Amino acid sequence: MSETMRAVEITEPGGPEVLKLTTRPVPVPAPGQVVLKVAYAGVNRPDALQRAGSYAPPPTASDLPGLEASGEVVALGEGVSDWAIGDKVCALLPGGGYAEYVATPAAHCLRVPEGMGMKEAACLPETFFTVWSNVFTRGGLTGGERFLVHGGSSGIGTTAIQLANAFGARVFATAGSAEKCAACTALGAERAINYREEDFVEVLRAEGGADLILDMVGGSYIPRNVKALANDGRLVQIAFLTGPKAELNFAQVMARRLTITGSTLRPQSDLAKARIARDLAEAVWPLLDAGKVAPVMDSEFAFEEAAAAHARLESSGHIGKIVLKVG
Repeated sequence: MSETMRAVEITEPGGPEVLKLTTRPVPVPAPGQVVLKVAYAGVNRPDALQRAGSYAPPPTASDLPGLEASGEVVALGEGVSDWAIGDKVCALLPGGGYAEYVATPAAHCLRVPEGMGMKEAACLPETFFTVWSNVFTRGGLTGGERFLVHGGSSGIGTTAIQLANAFGARVFATAGSAEKCAACTALGAERAINYREEDFVEVLRAEGGADLILDMVGGSYIPRNVKALANDGRLVQIAFLTGPKAELNFAQVMARRLTITGSTLRPQSDLAKARIARDLAEAVWPLLDAGKVAPVMDSEFAFEEAAAAHARLESSGHIGKIVLKVG
């Protein structure tokens, strides 16, 4: 390896145009870490939020954007025994994915599923870690339950639909166009609700209410989600695209025994993320190996076109995942 690498940095808070190519030192693995030669990096909403100045990385993380990548293990930190030089993996990253090399805890790496390319593998960690931990661990979704995911055509949404369907839930999704709704039903949603034309509250209440809702919209959706829940239902909040504040009558929560919870992935401890990785390896990776679940790909951009990738992400015209080709 050379001592320097190309990377995409955030030159100042702002729009996609503030993403610029730069040169950085190649990272050195700390104990328990590996260094990957990055093949592809996933492009996600938290990257755009960090670029805009509203989602600061943890103090110990790289200031470069990029929370997931696929690549080849090229260096091992002290104490790493689960991986070897040359292994092909995908990994959840603390940051730094928009670079030719990145360091990450070895326990946050997962093997590339059988028959899957590096481009597709780069799209797995951020969304699969998020969906598994929030829908199944925190939300407790089980077979036969009614599950509603908002933003069904997003990376999170397409993953949630497939996994919930694979584990036997009845899946409902919201999306903003006929094309996006069709994509949701093709992935296994029983009903896709065009939120520009229908009220998801009415649709879910007609079905008996949602047992679990996964929401990243927030704002005015929060009280509407509560109305759409069945008795003993759970609302899991993972983002706030329209704001974190809402007026809510908590008498409904008490009378109907509702649970409102949520989480963010990046600030969680390395140990917590390692536990999610172990769960995924056991419960979900066999589904990926068998082709029963797969990432939905929207578009690929050259490394030098990171700004265009962010523009595509923020246009909300995409269906599925966006990647940067790095290596």
